[in-house]
Amino acid sequence: MNARAVVIAALLIAGAPGAAGAAASAFFPFCIDWHDAKKRTFEEQAVMLRELGYEGVGHIWLDGVGERLRSLDAQGLRLFQISVKVSLAPGDEPYDRRFGDVVALVKGRGVQFCVLMDGMKPSDTSGDERAVAIVRQMADQARAGGAQLVLYPHSGQWLETIEDAVRLARKVDRPNVGVMFNLCHFLRVSPDRDYRSRLKLALPLLWAVSISGADEHDDGPGWARYIQPLGSGDFDMAAFLGTLRELGYRGPIGLQCYGITGDAREHLARSMAAWRRLNGMP
Repeated sequence: MNARAVVIAALLIAGAPGAAGAAASAFFPFCIDWHDAKKRTFEEQAVMLRELGYEGVGHIWLDGVGERLRSLDAQGLRLFQISVKVSLAPGDEPYDRRFGDVVALVKGRGVQFCVLMDGMKPSDTSGDERAVAIVRQMADQARAGGAQLVLYPHSGQWLETIEDAVRLARKVDRPNVGVMFNLCHFLRVSPDRDYRSRLKLALPLLWAVSISGADEHDDGPGWARYIQPLGSGDFDMAAFLGTLRELGYRGPIGLQCYGITGDAREHLARSMAAWRRLNGMP
């Protein structure tokens, strides 16, 4: 086994659902492209991420995956996730027809595909039957490439809550289909703030989590208070991460960066410093 294969195998073991041992989960940012004032190329992003101590990155949609892989490989970094959209709307193509080609491109890399689902009103269970059929079809393609699907709750979309994701994943009943808990979207749609019960509900299907600095409450539109650099805002991140550890979660944790403006290097450096503090790392 070559050195790159050893690294990937170790990361897969550390990030597997229920895996134990590592003091901190694998940590990677996503949505770092759109609002970076420096407009870095994939190659420049990869160099920056390695220098800041990140283990890899998440990629949004199916464009440019080959270029992303080449840039990460050159720096010894990992592609953790790729986001993909699904539509339940009548007459729509359910998902990007390039999906199978991208699965083949990332074969053997342990990539998770984050599945966002829309096209009907939020949480409408009348869409479950169609959604199950679509996700099963995608899951079978992904499994051939050794990839997972994680259902990604997004406020305002059909798959809006972690409860929606768990319900659907259970109905899909495929060994490579799990769910992702997204803190910013949870804060938007769950006024009771009871994340512990939701995380317990999601286990053992909880295969990914996303976090960001956040305020506990924001009644206004937009994401400026629910998506901040880690270490900012008054949401108790130490308690949240402690709950994850208490429940036995050892999977990957993504850093949500959507909408954070300015030089990405600056906010990513702040977030990494906060991550290390939160995990008792030097």
